[in-house]
This record gives sequence, structure tokens and C-alpha cells, in this order.
Amino acid sequence: MSELLRVSPVADDLARRFQDAGFSLALVGGSVRDALLGRLGNDLDFTTDARPDDVLKIMRPWADSVWEVGIAFGTVGAQKDARVGDVDQSFQIEVTTYRSEAYDRTSRKPEVSYGDSIEEDLLRRDFTVNAMAVALPAKEFVDPHGGLDDLAARVLRTPGTPEDSFSDDPLRMMRAARFAAQLDFEVAPEVVEAMTAMAERIEIVSAERVRDELNKLILSAHPRKGLTLLVDTGLAEHVLPELPALRLERDEHHRHKDVYDHTLIVLEQAIALEADGPDLVLRLAALLHDIGKPRTRRFEDDGRVSFHHHEVVGAKMTKRRMTALKYSNDLVKEVSHLVELHLRFHGYGTGEWTDSAVRRYVRDAGPLLDRLHKLTRSDCTTRNKRKAASLSRAYDGLEERIAQLQEQEELDAIRPDLDGNQIMDVLGVGPGPAIGQAYKFLLELRLENGPMEHDAAVSALKEWWDTQN
Repeated sequence: MSELLRVSPVADDLARRFQDAGFSLALVGGSVRDALLGRLGNDLDFTTDARPDDVLKIMRPWADSVWEVGIAFGTVGAQKDARVGDVDQSFQIEVTTYRSEAYDRTSRKPEVSYGDSIEEDLLRRDFTVNAMAVALPAKEFVDPHGGLDDLAARVLRTPGTPEDSFSDDPLRMMRAARFAAQLDFEVAPEVVEAMTAMAERIEIVSAERVRDELNKLILSAHPRKGLTLLVDTGLAEHVLPELPALRLERDEHHRHKDVYDHTLIVLEQAIALEADGPDLVLRLAALLHDIGKPRTRRFEDDGRVSFHHHEVVGAKMTKRRMTALKYSNDLVKEVSHLVELHLRFHGYGTGEWTDSAVRRYVRDAGPLLDRLHKLTRSDCTTRNKRKAASLSRAYDGLEERIAQLQEQEELDAIRPDLDGNQIMDVLGVGPGPAIGQAYKFLLELRLENGPMEHDAAVSALKEWWDTQN
């Protein structure tokens, strides 16, 4: 009640406006669930018997801004700025007409039909913990499917049969995994059984909706729980097949660590290193960093197992999967680059890094350097405490070297000691491929030897130019 009272100045004001227009309004779904969990924010979801056109007539004079992006599905969005107590706050509001949804077997979009009762509306909700409402302004609690009991038991069930629910919207199967990860709830056995039997139905859902649900899962407090559910039910085979593929068959003569379990541990360890909240780029890189291993596994004659160049193969696989899921080009580039670089630290042996190696490491990582630090540290899952401590010390040493060179050389912006115009002046030639080759030569010289005086750079450039003619 304290959570509801906090938002009452806004919620009750809106409800009275609907009441005066002859309609009802109720706080619903995740807003009621979060209020009961003591975590209600300023994003408020409402349901009403008013049709979208009527909702717009009521909302436009009241809200600070209104948008109609979801109006085809019966949803009107709005922003309302209000003073609550002594604090100015901004509320993001969605009002959705009572409705029911069903998918055609060959369609990616729901067919929307409007309902006439809140009970009918709650029946079409995904889970009982999201099928509760508070009728306003009277604040009457509506819970026809036992959502409060399930919330107390921390369990996810569907209002009707899970088969009917998942037929209406197959994305709800992924939502079960997402809510398990976000809320740390268990999924009821009959729901897991239906998810397993109907996993293939997820393919009818658009890649964008799948991607958005996967992001929410990965950014949650307990992503391992949700990812494990996706793999165990077979859903991952359809949305992220590279993850279950990490459960490699073991060979009694050739032993190696469990790549699937290792990946989930790396993800958890990366999360523990986050300093400024959930980082989607870092978490995706941790989840995908070893997906190249199944394709590169080789059994060596001496009993060892190798995964040569799995980081290169994995980077290409990452790019393909993320592109298929409609991630932005920038995000695809960042995550696949981290996957490609995640073994670079181990390529320098015992940690005796030259200045040149440090410069190249920083140059190649670019703005992803901090994330690369976290991914590389997270990738150590050995139970050998001595080995783990040795790797940690080696990486500490690398970070110290980077810091030292940063002070001396501005590593974040490594560039040749002569720019393009200066190169053309020295060589006496105009723009063309030769200037690009000269620039590349000077950049390699800068990486290898550090900053050079202007005259030394000019001399080196002239010597190189003489060898080109």
C-alpha cells in the first residue's frame, strides 16, 4: 500500500478522469507485482475498458506528452510530470485497452481483439504474478488467478494452461526465463514441460522481439538461471544455438574443462567486475567468447585437447548470430571484437611484455580496453589457486605497464609522429596510395619504438621512401 500511495497523486488523478468519462481504470501487471515486491518505479501500466480513441481524448489534455506507437495493439503511452510530496518526478505511463491476443500459425504479429472485462484481460496475461490489478481510485485488489500466492511462493505459473498461453504468444516462453532471471523465481514444472514441448514455436516470433527479451534476461540480476532454462528446455537451440553447442561430449581419453559451465562462470565473474551497472557489451562478450571452441576442437596425440584459433572463429560466429538477431552494427562490432581479442593477453607468455606489445594491445583494444581487462580477468576459472594468483599478478603487471605508458605517450590516441600533410610535404607527392602506405609505416614505427622527435621521424620516412623507389 505504501508503494501505491506514493504514486496515488498521479494514478488517482488519471483514474478520476477516466471515471468522469464513464470508463474504469486499473493499475495492472508488472506495476502491481513490483508494488507488492516493494520495488515500484515510475513506469506505470494501466488497463481500461476505454477504446484507444477514447484513451487519447482523456490523456491528451492531461499528459505532458502522448505517443501512439503501440496504438495498433491497444496501447497509448504518455509522460506526466508531477510533484509528489516535495519532489518533482516524471512518470512514464502506458494505458492498454482490455484485450486478448492470439497468433496465427504463420504470422509473426498478434491479432488484437478488445475485451469488455478486467477478468478477461487478466486471463490473457503471461503469468499469474503479472495477472493482478488494483482498480482505481477505489484501490480494490483484483487477483482471480492466485497471483499473490504465487508471488509469495516465488513461482511462475500461467493464468490458464501454459499450452494456451504459449500458443497465444510464444515469446512468453522466453519471458518465463527472463522473469526467472530478473526475480530469481522458480518456473512451475507444468510450465517448463510446455516450454520444452513447444520450443519450436518460438521461431514464429520476430528476431527483434527475441533479441529484446534476450537482452532483458542477460542484463538481469541472475542471467545464469534464465540461460540454463533456455538451454534445458531446448529454446536456446532456436534463438542462440551456439550456447547449448558448448556442452561438448566428453572423451575418457581426452579431458578438458566443461566449456558450457566455464562460460556461465565467466559471465558471472564479468558481472561481478561491473562498476557502473549492467553492461550489455561485456555480458554478451562473456557469454559468446568461447563459441568457436566446438568448431575448432582437436584431439592431440599426447592426450591434450586444442582449440586453436577459436577466438577468430568465435568472432565470426558472434557477428553472424548477432546480425541474425538484428543487433545494431556498432554493438555487433564491439562484441565480436572483444571475442576476437579475449586470448590476446595469453599470447604474450609469462607477462614479460615489451613496450611495443603493450602499445599494440592498447591500440587494438581501443575504446574497449576497460571491457577487455574485465573479460580477460573473468576468463580465469581455474580451481588451481596458485595458477589463478599467477595469472592475476601477470595481468596486474600489464595494467601497471599500460598506466605508465599512458602517462608518457598518450596511448589512447596512438598515431604516427607525422600527419598526412606533413608526409606529403616531406615526400613531395600528392594524395594517393603511397601516402597511406607511408602513414602505415610510421604508425608501425611508433608502435614499435614509441614517440620520435620530428627530425628523426622525417629521416626515417625518407629512408623508407628510398626503399620504395
